[in-house]
Amino acid sequence: MKRVSIGTGGTLGPPAAAVASRSKQIEDAGFDMITWPDHLMGWLPESLWTPEISPLAAMSPSKSPHVFLDSVACIAAAATSTERVTLGTCVTDPLRRHPAVLANEFLTLHHMSEGRAFLGIGAGEGENTLPYGIDFRHQVSKLEEALQVIRLLWEADDAVDFDGRFFPLRGAVLGLGSYEGSFPPIWVGAHGPKMCELTGAYGDGWIPVMMPIEDYRTRLGWINDARARRGRDGASFAAAVRSYVVPNVDHDAAHRMLEHPLIKGLCLSLPDWLYKTVGADHPMGDGFHGLSSYIPSGIPREEALAMIERVPFELVHQYMLHGTPDDMVAGMRPYVDAGASYVVLHNMSFLADPRGARGAFRLLGETVQEADRAFNAGTVAELTSVGSR
Repeated sequence: MKRVSIGTGGTLGPPAAAVASRSKQIEDAGFDMITWPDHLMGWLPESLWTPEISPLAAMSPSKSPHVFLDSVACIAAAATSTERVTLGTCVTDPLRRHPAVLANEFLTLHHMSEGRAFLGIGAGEGENTLPYGIDFRHQVSKLEEALQVIRLLWEADDAVDFDGRFFPLRGAVLGLGSYEGSFPPIWVGAHGPKMCELTGAYGDGWIPVMMPIEDYRTRLGWINDARARRGRDGASFAAAVRSYVVPNVDHDAAHRMLEHPLIKGLCLSLPDWLYKTVGADHPMGDGFHGLSSYIPSGIPREEALAMIERVPFELVHQYMLHGTPDDMVAGMRPYVDAGASYVVLHNMSFLADPRGARGAFRLLGETVQEADRAFNAGTVAELTSVGSR
């Protein structure tokens, strides 16, 4: 087992036939994990999807930045073409997918991948629920109940009842059964105190977005305290961190890419408390909640550009690993020292320079090699997922 494993994002958009082959390329490049978001909507206003802002808009067959293949289907396709990498969501939710459906989908993926699937799950996001008429109330309580339901259905041999407020069960069955004694690990995308409590109580792993290292340590402490209170501190647990990345052979050039409107614009989805860490207010108002509140569709172009202009460079610099492979490994090190055993790198440089995608992928492959040398010297490279038993 590696001390530190490196993941990256899988293919999100058409052609769908490329998902399997691209996943194989990622595995061959040395990555240990491939993740997919579970989105209906992206983080960028469609009013900014124009060639004068990004050449990608002219090169893309779609006139929208909101293009996402279904994550479960993508993981299934990747399972058929890979042999080693762990595959999962980063992250889905129990608001759009009923927990019984999630239990069946991800157990199916675990079987298809021969034990390499994981369920990355969170409490949901405003942009993927509210515009579609999905009830977003009580989302954290719904997540807690969903985690109980998923584990109950996986582990029960017979029909089960569950007196849930949101997901009651009566004579419910899931007969598929474990894959060679294991179920998919459940990794929770948690940031607030209540979500960290749920992660410690029910999760096999934690997969948050990049945040200041002091906040990362604090939240991992909350999770470990919750695990101890539940008597789970002896069980296997994986701490991760995921970051948008902007690889470049030149660090100053990477800084210039961080200033690109579409890359800076990704930071509009962050909560106000992260802006406060660099002494700034959120462009959408004091106390803005980020993922639970941000709905980019329909934001007029000039309004979007004005908000992006107010995103401080210090926040983008802090939020996204960038530069050379050595630079990015150096940025990972504090999180590894704090306890992270997985780092997931989502390349965003194509938003500013789509023609540099091949070079960016090469640099990410070199980053995996540098991370192995820095963190895994002498350890076995083969990675197998650790299931819930």
